[in-house]
Amino acid sequence: MPPPRIPLSTYRLQFNGDLTFARAAAIVPYLHALGITQCYASSFLKAMPGSMHGYDIIDPSSLNPEVGTEEELQSFVNALHERGMGIVLDIVPNHMGIGKALNPWWRDVLEHGPSSRYADAFDIDWRPIKRELQDKVLLPILGDQYGTVLENQDITVAYEDGQLSVRYFEFDLPLTPHSWIRILAHRLEDLVKQAEAGAAAESDVMELQSIVTAIRNLPGTDERDPARIEERYREKEVIKKRLAALTEASEPVRTFVLENVRIFNGERGRSESFDLLDSLLDEQVYRLASWQVASEEINYRRFFDINELAAVRMENPNVFREAHQLVFRLVREGAVNGLRIDHVDGLYDPGRYVAELQAWAGREVDRASEERPLFIVVEKILGHDEVLPDAWPVHGTTGYDFMHVVDGLFIQGVHERAFTDLYHRTIGREEAYPDVVYASKRLIMRASMASEINVLGHQLNLISERDRRSRDFTLNSLTHAIREIIACFPVYRTYATDGPGPVAERDRAYIHMAVARAKRRNPTLAGQVFDFIRSILLKQSDARTAQDREEQLRFVMKFQQTTSPVTAKGVEDTAFYRYNRLIALNEVGGDPEQFGLSLEEFHKRMRERQARWPHSLSASTTHDTKRSEDVRARLAVLSELPQEWRTRVGKWSRINRKHRGDAEGERLPDRNDEYVFYQTLVGVWPVQPMGDEAYRVLCERIERYMEKAIREAKVHTSWTNANPVYEHAMRDFVRAVLDRSRSHAFFDDFLPFQERIAHYGLFTSLSQLLVKLTAPGIPDFYQGTELWNFSLVDPDNRRPVDYGVRAACVQDLETVVALDGPERGDQVRAWAQHPRDGLLKLYLIMAGLHYRRREPGLFQAGDYLPLEAGGAKKQHVCAFARTLDDRAVMAVVPRWLATLTPDDKNPPIGAALWEDNWVAVPPWPSLAPYRNVLTGDVIGAESVSGRRVLPLARVFQDCPVALLERLA
Repeated sequence: MPPPRIPLSTYRLQFNGDLTFARAAAIVPYLHALGITQCYASSFLKAMPGSMHGYDIIDPSSLNPEVGTEEELQSFVNALHERGMGIVLDIVPNHMGIGKALNPWWRDVLEHGPSSRYADAFDIDWRPIKRELQDKVLLPILGDQYGTVLENQDITVAYEDGQLSVRYFEFDLPLTPHSWIRILAHRLEDLVKQAEAGAAAESDVMELQSIVTAIRNLPGTDERDPARIEERYREKEVIKKRLAALTEASEPVRTFVLENVRIFNGERGRSESFDLLDSLLDEQVYRLASWQVASEEINYRRFFDINELAAVRMENPNVFREAHQLVFRLVREGAVNGLRIDHVDGLYDPGRYVAELQAWAGREVDRASEERPLFIVVEKILGHDEVLPDAWPVHGTTGYDFMHVVDGLFIQGVHERAFTDLYHRTIGREEAYPDVVYASKRLIMRASMASEINVLGHQLNLISERDRRSRDFTLNSLTHAIREIIACFPVYRTYATDGPGPVAERDRAYIHMAVARAKRRNPTLAGQVFDFIRSILLKQSDARTAQDREEQLRFVMKFQQTTSPVTAKGVEDTAFYRYNRLIALNEVGGDPEQFGLSLEEFHKRMRERQARWPHSLSASTTHDTKRSEDVRARLAVLSELPQEWRTRVGKWSRINRKHRGDAEGERLPDRNDEYVFYQTLVGVWPVQPMGDEAYRVLCERIERYMEKAIREAKVHTSWTNANPVYEHAMRDFVRAVLDRSRSHAFFDDFLPFQERIAHYGLFTSLSQLLVKLTAPGIPDFYQGTELWNFSLVDPDNRRPVDYGVRAACVQDLETVVALDGPERGDQVRAWAQHPRDGLLKLYLIMAGLHYRRREPGLFQAGDYLPLEAGGAKKQHVCAFARTLDDRAVMAVVPRWLATLTPDDKNPPIGAALWEDNWVAVPPWPSLAPYRNVLTGDVIGAESVSGRRVLPLARVFQDCPVALLERLA
C-alpha cells in the first residue's frame, strides 16, 4: 500500500546512534496506531561520528553507519509501506561537516588545494583579502597561538602505509604530495652513503630517489587543466603504493623515513628545531591557526559561525548531482516520499535549487505533468508579514510561521503594556526590542562574522573604484554602511537572482526599508554611501561593462547569503536570550515584539494559509525550538495574570536576594537573567511528584539551560569568551534556589502558583493541539510530545523517548475509541478532570489523526470558515469549520481560561462555566445535528437571534475542546 504523496500528518524522528533504523522499525506499529502517515526523518546520511543531529554530513553518498545498514533501512521502509506510511527526509544542501578532516571531499581539498576535484564544491575564497592565504584554506582548529602549539609538539608529522600526514590531537590532515620531498629528501645523501658502504641496498635507495623525482614531476596544486589534474591524482596514488612497498621491504629506508619524521617533529625546549616542521606546514594548501582568528580571517563560508560546518556551492551542477545521488536513489526507489530542505536561505539561489529538485523528480518519478511532482517543504523563517515566494515550486514551510500564529492566539494582548512595564521595572531600564535586535546583529558582525563583512566591504570597494562617481567612498565607510544595512534588515534575506531579471517588488521594499532605517541610525555617515549600496542591491546601478555587471551581481548574491546567518545568530541565538519580557514569544520564527494575536487576525492568517500553502507543515515543537509547546502554553497563561505575576516575581526576588553574589558592585546574576530563571521554572516544572533522583535530573537540566542562556545572550559571558565568575555565580544561584532544604519560603510561594499556572497550561496545550490538528496545513509532531513534554532547547529536547510507555497507552486508548455513546464521554471527562497523566493529550492526537485519515479531502482541500461565538465570554473561544461539498467539521477551543476560572480546583469544562454562551454552526440548508468526534455526544443546533448555534455548555460538557462533525 503506497503512502499518500501529500502527508496527512508527520512525526519527527531524530536518527542517531540511539535511534537507529532497527529501533525506528519497531515503533512503526505505534506510529500507525497513533494515526501518523509519514515519518519525518532527520538526515540519516553519513555524519560525523557520534553526531546526535545528523546535520554535519561528511559523505552524502552513504548512509550513516551508526544509524544502520541498507538492509535495516529497507526493513524500516517495508514496515512503513505495509501500513501505507512513508518517509519525508530532511536533507542538508547548504553545508557539510568538516570536523577532524573526516569528510573525504574536504580532505581532498586539503591535499590538493585549488586543483582538487572538490575545490568548487565548497564556498572557498582562494583569493582572499589576506594575501598570505592566497590559494590556501584557513583552518582555525588550534587551541592556542600557532607558534605555541607547534613548539609544544601538539602538531606532529606521522608516516603510515605510504602516507605522510599531520596530526593535531584528533585531527589527521593530509600533506600535499609535493611537500613530501622535504621529508623524503632530507639527509638523503646520508642514505646514499649507507648504500655505498653496504648498509643499505643500492636498489632501495635508487627507488627512493626515483620516488622523490616522481613527486617533483607531479602537476602542482595551481594546475587547472583537467587532464593534468587527473594525471596528478593517478600518479600520486602510484607514488603512495611505491613508498608503502619500499618502506615495507627495506628496513634501512623505513628507519630513514621515520628518523626524518622524528627530526621534523622537533625537540621541546629548542625553538629552532621546529623550523623544519614550520617550513613544511607553510608549504601546505591550508594554514593552521588558532580558533580565535576565524571570525576575522576565515576564507570559507560556514554554516552560521560554526567552523566545523563548511558551506557547499550547490549552485554548481556537478556538486548538485553528486551531493544528491543517494537521496535521489531513495526517492526513485520509493523509500523516500518527500523532502525537507534544511536552511534554504543559505543557498545561493533557493528558488533555482528547489526548481532543480522538482525538475529531476518530473523526469525520474513519472510525474512530469505536475508542477510540484515531489513533496517538498523548506525550513524558512518568515519575518513580520513576510510570505513564502509564490514562485518557489514547494508545498510550504516546516511550520515555524504556523507555530508563531497559534502561540499568539493564546497570549492576552491587552496586557502588553503591563508586561512591558513589569519587564522594565524588573531589569531596571527601558529597552525596545528593535534596539536589542539591532545591537545583537551588530555584535555578531563584529565578533563572529567579521570576516564575511570584511569580504563584502572589499568587494564593494573594488566596485566603487571602477566609477568616478563612487571612487571617493572609503573602504571603511562602505564596510560600515554594509554592517548597518544588515543590522537593520527586516527579513532574513532577499532573493534576487544572478540573471537579468529585476528584483522582486517585495524584496525592493525590504531593501528600501533597511537602507532608510540605517540612514536614520547613522546621521553622521554620508547618505550617498547608503544610496550607492541600495542601487547595487536593487540591480539599478549603472554597470558600464559586462565585468562591472558581473562584479555587482556577485556582491548582491554574496550579500544575500550573509544577511541570513547574521540574522539567525543575532536574533534567534542572541536577542531571544536578551529580551525576556515574556519568553513564550522568544521562539524560532516568532516575534517577541508581537504580544498576542486577535481572533480576526488569526482567522485571516489561516484563510491565507489555506489559499496559498495548504500543505505546509503545522509545527508546535521541533528539534530547534527554544521551548516545547507545553512549556510555551504554560508561559502564555502568565499573560493573563500580569498583576499577580508582578507580585510573585517581586516576592521571589526578595526571598532569593541572599543567594545572589556581587563582584565589583555588579549584581550576580543580573535581574534579566534572574527573570528568565523564574519564567523557566514555571515552564518546566513537572506535573507529577518527583522523587530525589527525578528532582536531581530536573535541577541539572535547569542548570545546563541557564548556562546556555547566559552564554547565548553574550552579555556577561559567551561560548567563545567564558566568564567563570559570572557563570559560577549563576550556577550557585540556581543551586541555592532549588535546594529544597534551604528555600522553604520560596517553594511555599512558588509551588502553589506554579501548580495553578501548570493546570491552565495543560488546557491551553490541548486547545493549541486541536487547532494544529484541524487548521490548514499538515500537523507535525516532534518525537515524544504526544504526552506532556516540558523540554527546553537542545540538547534538552533531544533526550531519548520511552516508546514502550507510549505504545502501552495507545493500546489502552484504542478500547476507548471503540466505545459508543455516553461511555466514551465518561472516560474523556475523567481524563479532563485529572489531566496530569497526559492521556487526554494522547487521546486527542489519536482521535484527531484517525479522523483526518477518514476524511483526507476535508482537511487537504476543504475551505476554512471562521465561526462566530456569542455571549459574555465570546472572546475566550476560537472556532472554525472545515467544509467540503456536503461535509463539515468544527473545531472549538477555549482560551484565556485563567481569567474565567480563578478557582483552580475545578477544570475548565462544564455548563457552569459557559452558561448561555454559544458558537454558530456553518450555514447549511438543513438543521443537521453535530457529533463530537472526541466524546460521541450528539448536539442539536438551536436558534439564537436568527442564528443556528450550539450551546457551549453542551459543546464543552465532557471535554475542554471539541471536534464536531456534521451528521447527514
